[in-house]
Amino acid sequence: MIRQLRAALVSLPLLFSPLASMAAQEAPDALVKNVTDDVLSILKQDKDLQAGDHRKAMSLIEDKVSPHFDFPRMTSLAVGQGWRQANPGQREALTREFRTLLVRTYANALTSYRNQTVTVKPSPGAPKDGDTSVHTEINQPGTKPIAVDYRLAKSGDTWKVFDVAIDNVSLVTNYRGSFATEISKGGPDGLIKSLQDKNRGAPPQPSKG
Repeated sequence: MIRQLRAALVSLPLLFSPLASMAAQEAPDALVKNVTDDVLSILKQDKDLQAGDHRKAMSLIEDKVSPHFDFPRMTSLAVGQGWRQANPGQREALTREFRTLLVRTYANALTSYRNQTVTVKPSPGAPKDGDTSVHTEINQPGTKPIAVDYRLAKSGDTWKVFDVAIDNVSLVTNYRGSFATEISKGGPDGLIKSLQDKNRGAPPQPSKG
């Protein structure tokens, strides 16, 4: 994964909190701003998270972040053409393992939080066709801001994230190349095994530079 993408993963857990009911009431950019402020407050006060408690971070992500992501759609986009080769059982397994990989990565990024701030850019207009982007900047002391765009789609009466772009590099597109390689070697089952192996390993580490 490119350096900017891994470094900016620290921003992903800052988007959501337990305010699920607000998703049906607020515009996506207003939602992002309000819940970001709430999660930043949690991070600043939780000493266990600041000390790198990965298990607690995992629990927090599962409870507060995961419900706001459309993991099946993210997985199908990341797998790309190989998704057509997968049967329903394989698709379910791919989604489960990709979800686990992202949750572990986000949890590790959460414990790496070091006083970053988030600026939510004003929306240029109303969402169209139930699909919109929210533009933000992650501000880190001593470095220039990192542009992070969240793509959200309406799911019922709530908004869910199905992609994140870091400096115009899509998260799901970034995974697609390595996923295609695994599928070309071993089909959907080969990719499932590769993801399982990653998920049994040490927590993914964000880039330090």
